[in-house]
Amino acid sequence: MHRAASLSAVCLRGGDLLGTNSRGLGRSGEQAAGVERLLAPSRPCHRPLPRERPQTVDQPEARLHTPPGHARPELRRRQRGRLVQVAEGAAKAGNTGAVQLRAPLRAGPRRPASANQEKIMNVKGKVILSMLVVSTVIVVFWEYINSPEGSFLWLYHSKNSEVGDSSTQRGWWFQSWFNNGTQSYQEEDIDKEKGREDRKELQLSDWFNPKKRPEVVTVTGWKAPVVWEGTYNKAILENYYAKQKITVGLTVFAIGKYIEHYLEEFIISADKYFMVGHKVIFYIMVDDISRMPLVELGPLRSFKVFEIKPEKRWQDISMMRMKSIGEHIVGHIQREVDFLFCMDVDQVFQDNFGVETLGQSVAQLQAWWYKANPDEFTYERRRASAAYIPFGQGDFYYHAAIFGGTPIQVLNITRECFKGILQDKKNNIEAEWHDESHLNKYFLLNKPTKILSPEYCWDYHIGLPSDIKIVKISWQTKEYNVVRNNV
Repeated sequence: MHRAASLSAVCLRGGDLLGTNSRGLGRSGEQAAGVERLLAPSRPCHRPLPRERPQTVDQPEARLHTPPGHARPELRRRQRGRLVQVAEGAAKAGNTGAVQLRAPLRAGPRRPASANQEKIMNVKGKVILSMLVVSTVIVVFWEYINSPEGSFLWLYHSKNSEVGDSSTQRGWWFQSWFNNGTQSYQEEDIDKEKGREDRKELQLSDWFNPKKRPEVVTVTGWKAPVVWEGTYNKAILENYYAKQKITVGLTVFAIGKYIEHYLEEFIISADKYFMVGHKVIFYIMVDDISRMPLVELGPLRSFKVFEIKPEKRWQDISMMRMKSIGEHIVGHIQREVDFLFCMDVDQVFQDNFGVETLGQSVAQLQAWWYKANPDEFTYERRRASAAYIPFGQGDFYYHAAIFGGTPIQVLNITRECFKGILQDKKNNIEAEWHDESHLNKYFLLNKPTKILSPEYCWDYHIGLPSDIKIVKISWQTKEYNVVRNNV
């Protein structure tokens, strides 16, 4: 009964209270009468409670999916409690003044739980994405600085290790992986294994047999091979370097009348016999490009022509080539080839000059002195010269017409020789055999890793002794009175 009485006491429409609140109770009598009606016992309401209006999107109840016309029990109890509080407040006010009846306050819109969860997920996603980006950048940067392309410590890093050298190439895997995103880890492992087999170190004993030529010197005191015809296995070497896909460079200088007398025959013969089956770049240095002969090269061959400043004296031309070669190595050659040879133009190829000649640092025995005693060599014997070699020292006499190696080693050779030439000029002295004297001093202090026999640069004026099986390159007739402007 008590519960029924309480419910009947508050059986007023929310709209009535709101209307009263908006108009206000102008007179105290009307206020008191209104309060008495609210507090006095009354008969049960014959009107049913009004149906709840359908909630709009802005109302928080709508987001709780309450069906229209079916207010939740909690909502009804909350509204009734507020009406009772308003009525009690009006009764207490009495005659003290006007009482303003307030409609039930609506709760402000609350952020749904799903929106908060979405925000959290977005933050987590950004964090994970940032971590992936940072880790990828770190991995790529680490691979780059350890790759040949990103090495800041080496002026040149050969793409191929020398025969007998224990160093191996380290490729940048990310670039190839990026270019072929469909490559699986299994395929990558197969490629790596295949690459290890291709770059397997080739030992000296695999291709070189010094006992094949017992009548000549085939091994130096520092265990470097002296390559003679018959001492090397060409098939093994060709198979090894074919897998490496090497590029070999060849520099040659032709100044003044040397262009007409020697250059064309040199290029034609080199195109035929130099590093057959491998990619070759000829670097041709001339003082007048307009006089460059037109020569059609074979497959895998190309040439680059550079104009250089002529010198007044042929001695200066011979010595200044060391400076020019070094500058071109730094400027571009180091990035274009794996091995580099430097040769004089007044000679001609007569047979295959192949991969058996490749090495880190390669020297050529001088044909006239390969059997002589070191004290007979025409070393520079004056102490004032930077090329000075005292009697009692020396291994071989090397010919400046051919030397080579990896670009970094050739760069070291040319820099040290040029440094000695400048030192001699400062001291007003010139070595007896110019750049060749400085070259012999360099190889005395820095032993070559491979030496070529006189077969690779032979002078037929000596004759053809039994030691010489196959002449690879022969000297041209030296017409110094014609080609040199100051004999």
